[in-house]
Amino acid sequence: MRIGVIGTGNMGSLLVGALIRSRAVKPKFISVMNRTKEKALILKRKYHHLSVLTSPNEVLQHSDLVFICVKPDQFFPLLDSLRGAWHPSQVAISITSPISVRQLEQLIPCQVARVIPSIVNQSLAGSTLVTFGTEITDIQKSKLWALLSHFSHPIEIDEETIRAASDLASCGPAFLTFLLRKMIDGAVSTTPITQAQATQLTTEMISGLGKLLADGTYTLGELQKKVTVKGGITGIGIEVLEQENHDTFQKLFTETQKKFEEDRKQIDTAFNHGEH
Repeated sequence: MRIGVIGTGNMGSLLVGALIRSRAVKPKFISVMNRTKEKALILKRKYHHLSVLTSPNEVLQHSDLVFICVKPDQFFPLLDSLRGAWHPSQVAISITSPISVRQLEQLIPCQVARVIPSIVNQSLAGSTLVTFGTEITDIQKSKLWALLSHFSHPIEIDEETIRAASDLASCGPAFLTFLLRKMIDGAVSTTPITQAQATQLTTEMISGLGKLLADGTYTLGELQKKVTVKGGITGIGIEVLEQENHDTFQKLFTETQKKFEEDRKQIDTAFNHGEH
């Protein structure tokens, strides 16, 4: 399968790296382009045999499956410029969560899907969130699923839950990193431990925790119970967290959902304007 990637920013580069490192696709079968060509050339220097092309039209000419990895404000102008360039047998994949699959199908005259990656896919782990278009064939579904399975655990997600799923799978690493940094800062500011020691211990702890969960050794609930001794120090710490953060994540999901709806309204306006 020939893969095209339009946009080689953070997510586009992540996908290219994951595809190659997982051996899902050889570099010679991948074509990329970016508005700022130097970003694409950085990937070329890393993966010598991939092709750097000069326009989105060229990418379509050389690809069976095309990942569209551009910002929402670039999305509609890009697709407008490509209206007559698609082939019905191609599969177009957006990684932009606020743009619905229904909108993709109205803008792109071929089979479509949406795939939301995560930064943890760089380690050939974590989930990718998949929403299929209504016209995509079972054969193409299977091909895409197999491709994503090389570097992730693909999970099919509907429009109603895409924001919450993205918050957990894609934004989650940033949220947890923020909390871990706060934990390190708390230890450094209140005890003699150094920043370097606290960072090393926390990093190694979270790495080991991930392995325990990945191996199925414990569930999240079981792990907390194993570490927490009644009347012990861990229990005291949990009590503080419960008091101080009892509704933190409810607020977080409320605010991210609100921002998501704002983004969708802007996209709907742009979409309706483009249709007229």
